[in-house]
Amino acid sequence: MILTTERLILRLWEDSDAESLYEYAKDERIGPVAGWPAHADVNESLQVIRTVLGVPENYAVCLKEDNRAIGCVGLTTGKQSNMDLPEGEGEIGYWIGVPFWGQGLIPEAVRELIRHAFEDLNYEVLWCGYFEGNDKSKRVQEKCGFRYHHTNKDVLWKIMGDIRTEHIMRLTKEDWLSGVK
Repeated sequence: MILTTERLILRLWEDSDAESLYEYAKDERIGPVAGWPAHADVNESLQVIRTVLGVPENYAVCLKEDNRAIGCVGLTTGKQSNMDLPEGEGEIGYWIGVPFWGQGLIPEAVRELIRHAFEDLNYEVLWCGYFEGNDKSKRVQEKCGFRYHHTNKDVLWKIMGDIRTEHIMRLTKEDWLSGVK
């Protein structure tokens, strides 16, 4: 599946995206604040594409002008999500390379994924989380209509081997339809 916005193409990840993924995912300002370690080399990025990113409803965020992967936006459900969600609910996750911060690209991508989830997949509720201190992620969620729901303190985040505080945001289809878009 391919989704498009004014400036972006959201498409499935391909092995050929490994170098671009590594270029942005090696930056310590990206992964660790989002809950995953910075990538060590292109081979690691290729393995991440094959084992983590290359799943349904997980999209490479690409500029229309060159279709090069500069970030990621994805939708997970059930046991695949970090929240163990029921049918009809999904969790949105995202990141974008540092050179593209502050351009409104990730809110644009997230809004399109929200539309897709509610209109095409008929979801009823979407969730998003951000770790304490990740104000950029919090702002994306607020811009996209998510509202604070609850906080989980002292969460063991196994992939990073640390304890975190996670804030959970929520957007219902009803709120989205009523203009909280």
